[in-house]
Amino acid sequence: MGEVRAERRAAGQLSEAAESELVQQCEEQFAQLEKLQNEIILCEPDICENHQEQSVSRLAATDAELKLWMSMQPSSLAANAEILLHAGKDEMLKLCSELEMVVSCCEAKRDKLRETKELEQKWLEEKKQVLLAANDHIERLRVEKEKYSEHNILLETKAKIQKMKTYQEQLMESLGDILEKHVPLPQDESTASKKKKNIPLKISEDLVSLSKILEVGVRCRSILTLTC
Repeated sequence: MGEVRAERRAAGQLSEAAESELVQQCEEQFAQLEKLQNEIILCEPDICENHQEQSVSRLAATDAELKLWMSMQPSSLAANAEILLHAGKDEMLKLCSELEMVVSCCEAKRDKLRETKELEQKWLEEKKQVLLAANDHIERLRVEKEKYSEHNILLETKAKIQKMKTYQEQLMESLGDILEKHVPLPQDESTASKKKKNIPLKISEDLVSLSKILEVGVRCRSILTLTC
């Protein structure tokens, strides 16, 4: 930008002859514009009541002026090469300044996009790390669940075995109570002979037959076999 401004200042210096010629041409153009403006003011028609006719007249005048301008050949206002060179340089410097502004805007936009890209890449890496950590955690939970399931099954099996043992002990105790109640233990011969002599042989009504006792024992054994 500094170089463009320096070149613009250097290009702004004209010779006295070129400057006087340019001033003269500007005065001539202003005089011509003033003349045309006066002619336009004098040629304006009075305000009439027929607005439609006035609009048609203005449209025809505008169309005629447009055709006139289109038929004219473009020509430079100044014939002096120094003035034309100065004007060309000034236009080129303006164009360079505008292009530099465009380049500056593009560079700023590029830097912004680069910064945004870096932020997006950083965010993506963080999300990848979070995803890996989540996958590791899920895998660890799955392994722990499998171990816990195996341990649970083992504990349940042990509990069932213990329950069966307790049930077996209860059955054995019940069987012992039944045998003790309905099948008396053998006594000594002397005591038995004395009792036989003194007490007549009677069949007690509450004693159970041996076949029923054996039947109860077989049932208990079958129950133990099925539960184990």
